[in-house]
Amino acid sequence: MASDHRLGALKAFDDTKAGVKGLVDAGATAVPAIFHHAPESLNDAPHHHDHQFAIPVIDLAGLATPSERASAVGAVKAAAETVGFFQVVNHGVPEEAMSAMLAALRCFIEEPAVAKAPYYTRDHGRRVRYQSNFDLFQSPAANWRDTLFMDMAPEPPAPEEIPPACRAIAPEFAGLVQRLGSTLLGLLSEALGLRRGHLEEDAACLEGLSLACHYYPACPEPHLTLGTTKHSDPSFITVLLQDAVGGLQVLVDDDDKQNPAWVDVPAVAGALVVNVGDYLQLLSNDRFKSVEHRVVAKSAGPRVSVACFFGAEGSTRVLAPIVADGGNARYRNTTVDEMARHYRAKGLDGVSSLQHVRI
Repeated sequence: MASDHRLGALKAFDDTKAGVKGLVDAGATAVPAIFHHAPESLNDAPHHHDHQFAIPVIDLAGLATPSERASAVGAVKAAAETVGFFQVVNHGVPEEAMSAMLAALRCFIEEPAVAKAPYYTRDHGRRVRYQSNFDLFQSPAANWRDTLFMDMAPEPPAPEEIPPACRAIAPEFAGLVQRLGSTLLGLLSEALGLRRGHLEEDAACLEGLSLACHYYPACPEPHLTLGTTKHSDPSFITVLLQDAVGGLQVLVDDDDKQNPAWVDVPAVAGALVVNVGDYLQLLSNDRFKSVEHRVVAKSAGPRVSVACFFGAEGSTRVLAPIVADGGNARYRNTTVDEMARHYRAKGLDGVSSLQHVRI
């Protein structure tokens, strides 16, 4: 009976096409039951304030000379092999474009519900989709956030498919992030001991780009819910633009893997956050780590962020582990499309999609 009641509540919420922002606009002072997370998923690891776990910040300004490039490759390699996350500064995406992208997202989500409703859909065939929780009907509990998805490459949406607030900036921002993606994939290729163009050209990691533009309204009862459940990303790499509100946390192992802890990813002015995704962990045969992360709900807000996922959903290109001499593959061959479908079908259930293809 409880599940019928829950399904009814989920449908009623989805039918408003107004998302979590609609609840807040209606004056919600409590978090509805569909958003209540089990206490064990909220408190599955301690929260670490210890800064020895700081997420590295890597300066991309000086890649021109061999010694500077080698130093950047070393820093990227160390981060990708351990915490799976790093921040980049002097990355070539202008501050104005970053601010404009966040402002456009806020502008769209803060429009009246009637203006947003035409974009609200669960049809995965649409390249631009506004919705609350892509896995609303699969996940054990809903997350306190709304999202505008835009699939920008290989096929960009027609201008009229993009909401007017984002129409000018989204393609420009996507182009800038794609250029940064090329730089990052070059550094990551070299960190694997491969030629600079390997991940971009041979593995086609730059082929697809989708933007998940998240809006996390201030939450009246942040102790009951999450902004985003613990997960790892269905991407080669993810480049994240976040505002100053904070809330992103990464699950970091200690040396003996016994006591993982949540570590905050601070908002560094002008920086972009980069993390290794599941497809790159598979390609690197576990040398690089696609680490679990989450966003906690906060009474401050809204938090706005734009996660740029590299990896063409629908791509039938084969993903095969790059095995070092004398080693064994830890994954069976698969495709980005198979991985993406599996991820979407299971939702954010706390289990990595990589388990599905591990040998």
